[in-house]
Amino acid sequence: MTEKKKNRVTGVGGIFFKCNNPENMRNWYDKNLGLETNEYGSLFEFRDTIKPEEKNYLQWSPMGADTKYFEPSPKEFMINYRVVNIEALVAELKVNGVTVVDNIEEYEYGKFVHIMDPEGNKIELWEPVDPVFTKEYDGKTSC
Repeated sequence: MTEKKKNRVTGVGGIFFKCNNPENMRNWYDKNLGLETNEYGSLFEFRDTIKPEEKNYLQWSPMGADTKYFEPSPKEFMINYRVVNIEALVAELKVNGVTVVDNIEEYEYGKFVHIMDPEGNKIELWEPVDPVFTKEYDGKTSC
């Protein structure tokens, strides 16, 4: 892996969008499209292309129209990207003049930070700990 590619996005980690009734939206997707939903939306399982023995996850989440989670972006959606080496990536982004909205937060299932793209889209960066999802949701995902 080249030095430039060392701190990078490795895939999509989540799709979040505003809607008027998240519960109704989750139920509709469950009933009509077969998504296994919970209070957060639906989790999709896939295999890592470099390490196919590892399960990876993507979160699909309808959120209330009044959510403040996407701020300061006025947009109706937010994409979460899976990344490696989030600390080094954030340092590199700051050097490049990218707006970093908050500090890196760490949870059992990974590290998160938010940035803004040039057109005002808030982007969530996630360095995942996929085994936490495997332990919790194995066999309970939409894909």
